[in-house]
Amino acid sequence: MDKLNTRKALIDERLNLPDRLERADLLQRVMRIWLFGRTDEVIGAYWPIKGEFDPLPALHRWKEDGELIDQPQPRRIGLPVVDKVNKTLKFHAWYPGCPMEEDAYGIPKPKDTEVIVPTLLFVPCVGYGPGGYRLGYGGGFYDRTLAALLPKPFTVGLGYTNGWLPDMEPEPHDMPLDALLNDNGVVWPT
Repeated sequence: MDKLNTRKALIDERLNLPDRLERADLLQRVMRIWLFGRTDEVIGAYWPIKGEFDPLPALHRWKEDGELIDQPQPRRIGLPVVDKVNKTLKFHAWYPGCPMEEDAYGIPKPKDTEVIVPTLLFVPCVGYGPGGYRLGYGGGFYDRTLAALLPKPFTVGLGYTNGWLPDMEPEPHDMPLDALLNDNGVVWPT
């Protein structure tokens, strides 16, 4: 598979989906149902770019739901900040309205918030294939981060149905995800 051209084609297709808002609404619902009953207190996610699905509304709702059920510890959401030395990601606390700044890639990140360690991590997928493998943007940040995080968080890929790559073959450094969700429901594990 030509990852460079596949990545470009999938991003272009995603940006031009005529029903992207409807698909996003469906995936918001899938994500909220999937989260129901989970005991995680810290979830890592991402700031959506290039037409990616936005997980933050569902996560903010998850955080508010935790306040309603009077959990012993408040639920927290983290967004990635690039560790330039190790080329991995650290997760900094995020909440609606928190101060943000752009990172070196032009992606908003929390400004001056504390580092938190997620037990569940939602990962964006440009594409995804059998076995829980994902096609990202090619920088390797998530693979290096997942290889280094201890304890390893439960990882869930998020993407639209157009990102399915049935012939995708993982490379040795690729880290499989524990689950994949799309606008049709749970893709992996089946």
